[in-house]
This record gives sequence, structure tokens and C-alpha cells, in this order.
Amino acid sequence: MSPFARHDGVIDQNYRMPELGKFLIIIGVVIVVVGIILWTGIGAGFFGRLPGDIRIERGSSIFYFPIVTCIIISIVLSLIFSLFRR
Repeated sequence: MSPFARHDGVIDQNYRMPELGKFLIIIGVVIVVVGIILWTGIGAGFFGRLPGDIRIERGSSIFYFPIVTCIIISIVLSLIFSLFRR
């Protein structure tokens, strides 16, 4: 039986609320930090222009896909979330 089950066998859904609150606060902090970085221009010289980012220019059209930048952001966010999970 689950430790969150009541005596009648129904699982209490309220045990997830502290985890949800913590997750929302973390997401909010990450959004604020990213907003400050974008607003102040920190990293404007290299962020999105790393070696391995794809940029194709043909005529008047440009295709840009920052794959290496996305990978680095994913790694950083994974490390941050793993620290808060412990």
C-alpha cells in the first residue's frame, strides 16, 4: 500500500502540491534569469553564434538553427534541475 493512501485505499493527491510549488518556483527563477540575460545583452556576442550552429543564407532568405546552443542550454538546465531534485 502506498504511504500516501488513506485507510480506505484512496491515494491522497495533496502530497504532490509541495513538489508542484517547488517546480513552479524553479521555472519562474529560470525565466527571470533568462529574461535578465536577454535584457542586459550578456552573452550577445557568443550566445546563438557558437561553432556548430547552422546558418544558411541564400538570396534574401536565411535559415538559422542554433543546435549547439540548444544542447548547451539543455545540459545547463539538466544540471540545475538535478541539483534541485536532491
